[in-house]
Amino acid sequence: MDIRGRLAEFRKQMEKEQMDLYYVPTNDFHGSEYISDYFKVREFLSGFDGSAGELVITQQEAGLWTDGRYFLQAKKQLEGSGITLYRSGQEGVIKLNDFIYEKIPEGGKLGCDGRLVSQAWAEGIVRMLSRKSAGLVTSTDIANLVWKDRPELLHQKAWILSEDYAGESRQSKLQKVRKFMEKWNGSHFILNSLDDIAWLLNIRGNDIPCNPVVLSYLVVEKEQCFLFAGNDIFDQEQKQQLEADGIILREYDAVYDYAKSFPQGDKIFADKRTINHEIVENFPKNTRIVDMASPVTYWKSIKNETEIANEKDAHIKDGVAVTRFIYWLKKNIGKETITEISAAQKLEAFRMEGKHYLGPSFDPIAGYGAHGAIVHYSATKETNAVLKEQNFLLLDTGGQYMEGTTDITRTILLGKPTKEQQKYYTAVLRGNLNLCNATFLYGCSGVALDYAAREPLWEMGCDYNHGTGHGVGYLLNVHEGNNAFRYRILSGPGKNPVLEAGMITSDEPGIYLEGKFGIRLENLILCVKKEKNEFGQFMGFEPLTYVPFDRAAIDISQMNQKEIARLNAYHREVYEKISPYLNEEEKEWLQKECEPFA
Repeated sequence: MDIRGRLAEFRKQMEKEQMDLYYVPTNDFHGSEYISDYFKVREFLSGFDGSAGELVITQQEAGLWTDGRYFLQAKKQLEGSGITLYRSGQEGVIKLNDFIYEKIPEGGKLGCDGRLVSQAWAEGIVRMLSRKSAGLVTSTDIANLVWKDRPELLHQKAWILSEDYAGESRQSKLQKVRKFMEKWNGSHFILNSLDDIAWLLNIRGNDIPCNPVVLSYLVVEKEQCFLFAGNDIFDQEQKQQLEADGIILREYDAVYDYAKSFPQGDKIFADKRTINHEIVENFPKNTRIVDMASPVTYWKSIKNETEIANEKDAHIKDGVAVTRFIYWLKKNIGKETITEISAAQKLEAFRMEGKHYLGPSFDPIAGYGAHGAIVHYSATKETNAVLKEQNFLLLDTGGQYMEGTTDITRTILLGKPTKEQQKYYTAVLRGNLNLCNATFLYGCSGVALDYAAREPLWEMGCDYNHGTGHGVGYLLNVHEGNNAFRYRILSGPGKNPVLEAGMITSDEPGIYLEGKFGIRLENLILCVKKEKNEFGQFMGFEPLTYVPFDRAAIDISQMNQKEIARLNAYHREVYEKISPYLNEEEKEWLQKECEPFA
């Protein structure tokens, strides 16, 4: 059945349920960015497989909203589907909520799966719909009625992360939560976000591809806590370890009945931006909900000394793999057939040679030539381009190691550069170096520093339609909140946090020229303390990623002496840290790539 046929069947079910509109987010029951196949309802109904997007279906039309990373991809994938693409954030484009309000009739009904939306979203949409005496219906999962061969909801085997890697015991972390509860006089603390739960309990799993988390809910009480997860995901020894720390295991779906059992009038901590609506719907009516950003998200973002040391080890292993791959690619391009997919597979093979490598931290982005201009391009059998001795290959990949999570982008020149290619590559490189070498007073957020990366491009009248950097987890999600680099100030608690020593953030400016090429250069950088004097505590960054930038793509005449010195210093460190793990041919090549510019 094609997309039009699926939408037609979906609309029949909507009509039976007397729903005028239906909202389909890209989500699971936990607000995860990446989701398992069971939850890919939006992709099933639209054909668009990007990691971000929202679909609204009416009886007459359908619209999909996505951000700048996916404009080109969504345009292609929605062709012939009858679904209108709405480019979020662009001038003149109607916002999703405004579209819903415009299309909902007086007294009408908007449907959605209440487990797939947050309580904050549900409350906001209900207030909006009430202005037209319309309502929200959240009890029916229509996708289950239409998607006949829907994948199963899987609960894979989980494992416990030792303190050698975590750096802190789960007892210590739970004690922090209980002190927080005691301070605010709360009885229950509910966690819905999978990476928060994994970090807090020092557990890891395989329930979401690339993200080593466990599909679960956690309720912390004063003396014990309840982990709602799949049956038999832990072996007997692991269960005993958890139970010894006061963690009681329950079935995954039992959380909804458990929510009904909260004593009348209890004070419950729950972040309405992450907890799903269906859980809150099951609370006793007079439950007092304390809505605040989870402190676990903040604690998790500041890596401890063990995590930092391990992350440095992980990035050396990752740097060796990526450096060896670039040398291999440069040596073999034009001599054998290499495609976007086979190039990514070759890099994965290099990573697999590293000790304690567990798998990719996200699906690889390997875009050659014009495909590189699609920010989050994903090669398929139909689009898989053959690499030639010309233009750029944009390669954005990462790995999960026992020692941590990596994320790196290198744009690799596969032939002789044009002046245009060098011009833009050098501008992006300057932005990357400027941000990594920024010095700032404590108290800054990433909003204050984003300009350092964008300035070289803004001076040229160019920009990139994505943030400059995101937080990265420790053997967890490659995109972790809330530390980030972006120039837009976000509303809501905890959205623009102060940069703290120990936070790991990506540094990834770029430029994307439709039909030509894309350039992105990404390192992970660690926030560190620098000088402290009468003006205050100064902060800065040090790179975790060590892989050379493409020497042939750099126009050194565009760079000032300070920028050249920064590039030379970085390349000197790359050679010192990576060369001991290379063979003689690779080492000789790396030495030439890292030679200082005059």
